[in-house]
Amino acid sequence: MRYIVRLIALGIVAALLAVVPATMSQDDDVVINFYWASAVEGDLPGIFADYAAQFEAENPGVTINPVYTGTYTQTRDTILAEGDSPLVDVAIMLATDMYTFIDDSYIIPLNSFIDEMEDGEAWFDDFFPAFWANSIDPAGNVWSVSFQRSTPIMFYNADLFAEEGIEVPTNNEELIAAAQALHTSDRDGLQIPVAGNFPIWMFQSFANAYGAPLTDGDPTQVTFNAPETLEALEFLTRIGMSVEDGGFGVGPMGGSAWGETPSAFVAGQAAMIYHTIGSLTNILQSADFEVGLSFLPSGPAGEDGTGYGSPTGGGNLYIFDDGSKSEAELQAAWDWVVFLSSAEIQSDWGAATGYIASRISSWEIEPLLSLTEEFPQYAVARDQLDFAYEEFTAYRSVEIQNIINFELSNVISGSVSLDEAASVLENAQAQIDGLLEEFN
Repeated sequence: MRYIVRLIALGIVAALLAVVPATMSQDDDVVINFYWASAVEGDLPGIFADYAAQFEAENPGVTINPVYTGTYTQTRDTILAEGDSPLVDVAIMLATDMYTFIDDSYIIPLNSFIDEMEDGEAWFDDFFPAFWANSIDPAGNVWSVSFQRSTPIMFYNADLFAEEGIEVPTNNEELIAAAQALHTSDRDGLQIPVAGNFPIWMFQSFANAYGAPLTDGDPTQVTFNAPETLEALEFLTRIGMSVEDGGFGVGPMGGSAWGETPSAFVAGQAAMIYHTIGSLTNILQSADFEVGLSFLPSGPAGEDGTGYGSPTGGGNLYIFDDGSKSEAELQAAWDWVVFLSSAEIQSDWGAATGYIASRISSWEIEPLLSLTEEFPQYAVARDQLDFAYEEFTAYRSVEIQNIINFELSNVISGSVSLDEAASVLENAQAQIDGLLEEFN
């Protein structure tokens, strides 16, 4: 079956790569096959086509072939299916996939390229520090560069809050109180998109806020059975449980679906939602009410009794090489990475999508400068970076995330009761420890 899936994936990509213009001189041009994934809506193919044309005009002899390869998961699986002879040259992939690619594919460290830059240190320092957390291994190797980065953020219907005289919640207690006050028979007080197969990202915000991050800079260690982890899971699960069953009664049982959550918010079917900041532009363009944004409310962690827990998220740029690329091909790939991560492109991409522009200086130039003045919401997630945690990252990342996602889904959906949750976490931890044993 895996062989069949691999053939299908390679066949699809081969067909897409065949779309490279026939007029292009393959003998003279360096061709960069650029795979991109995204979790937000918009005319992204058109934007990437424009970026490619701009880059090609500035770099004669280099052709960029943008290929949309689906979701982050689909793109990762497509690249892994290419095996020992990757067709991809540069890809946007999850920042958390770093160790998966180090183990199973042909990404290359980028330190030598940075060292050869005219002012590589200044270039490096212009990125928000929080975004380097999922790019650098403990040995100091830089494996990726930020492109479309995000954090979870809280969106709220500011008109409803004003009508009801409710203050924007800053902690979990206030969050539940506001959600209960705004909850009606046809409107959820709060939706958190943890239904389905990938609740881990949103769950991290609660685990962090309770003082139990799943990972903490060491890819050989994952903690899923801490008492605080259980407390965080219980709180998240109760958001969708009825009051009669011991819950808060403010959202759908099991959470909401990822793609449906922004639509529900825009339609007035949810007073508050947690979602990626990458959805901001689409929500602002679609909502007929004032859209408010705030930091994720804090949990109990921290010396002062509070704990902001937002993890970073989104995609980074990786360069692939199985050892066959020429110096010119590698340089062209790096130049494309530098172009996409430039302050100018980051400012444009952030304004177009809502993703957090990764460069500090990109917020000081157009179009993001004027946009932020008109819509201060764009700056909220940027400012939340001061409190952000690294996103989940570890060796055997795919297998471990599958374990965590499976068990989280079972508890949040009610398939496993909260009384059994502690045992579930212990069993999952044993599986995780077994997977990481070879690295410890």
